[in-house]
Amino acid sequence: MLQAQDVHVAVPPAGKLYHGLYWGGVGTDKHDPTEHDVTPNDVERYEQAVGKQVAWIYFANNWFESRKFPAAMCSWIRDLKKIPYIRLMLRSDVDQRHREKNFTLQKIVAGEFDDDLRAWARDAKNFGSAILIEWGTEPNGDWFSWNGKWNGGAGEGPARYVTAYRHIVDVIRAEGAGNLQWVWHVNWLDEPEKDWNRFENYFPGENYCAWVALSAYGPLTPMTADGAESLAFKMRDAYPRLMKIAPGKPIIIAEFGCDLHNRHADAVNWAKTALEDLLSNRWPGVIGFCWWNEGWQNDDHKKNDTDMIILHDANLTQVFRDELAKHGDKIQETPITSQ
Repeated sequence: MLQAQDVHVAVPPAGKLYHGLYWGGVGTDKHDPTEHDVTPNDVERYEQAVGKQVAWIYFANNWFESRKFPAAMCSWIRDLKKIPYIRLMLRSDVDQRHREKNFTLQKIVAGEFDDDLRAWARDAKNFGSAILIEWGTEPNGDWFSWNGKWNGGAGEGPARYVTAYRHIVDVIRAEGAGNLQWVWHVNWLDEPEKDWNRFENYFPGENYCAWVALSAYGPLTPMTADGAESLAFKMRDAYPRLMKIAPGKPIIIAEFGCDLHNRHADAVNWAKTALEDLLSNRWPGVIGFCWWNEGWQNDDHKKNDTDMIILHDANLTQVFRDELAKHGDKIQETPITSQ
């Protein structure tokens, strides 16, 4: 018999999409790199600016800060009638492209964090309402420490990831946290582009995820010389691959975006084309999307800072407002939950 906690986010009606929010602060001068500095006021500002409600709030739960379930944050998100979408980040810091110092895949599989995971799961269960959750974001990219490159490479890397992923899910599920809806999240491009690193090799199995998610960015910095292709270009191979490995699983574009000052891609045009394609049902398996609304420093030169914050560009804000209004019948503003 289903318990009260066994509640999930339902797929929206055919042709409709959820619109999520990731909010990474005010930019590089006062930037909080921990990826969870969003406030209720930020949500209100964003929704007023783009003219539509969001269904979920996407944020990181970093275990180098706390191994506790983020109950307070999830509660205010629920109070706004949104769904908390948690990136469960077992990592030692926010720096990238290095081996993990503490939360290694071997230690995860060996059960060294099981007590913490169980306590986290119990608190999530007690929260009682639907939560989207992911662990092991973008494993086919070489930036996060759970990528195969840092865990044995071609011979063992992807298999170690899958074992760790399943272990985390199994431990948490054993506590009865049926309100957690697992999302498996990959990058559109395998980096490195090697057969062993194809995202299919990291798939944990259909019983270990309810949804699948994709990151598909344009240029991420003002200096980036490549990656200016459209979202449609990035979906050309990634979408059919996801459909093949996880048939029937809903897909979300969990992260997309483009730097505002890149010389090779106009962020306004890039976003307009991306939104047109998303909202025209070009990819029927896609049920939601979320722009990565953040800025950060890349080096000691201010001009090289990344800025993808929608509200920092009036034209980009207007594109979101216009496209979401034009396709207003395609936006599922209120999340639908089901048991």
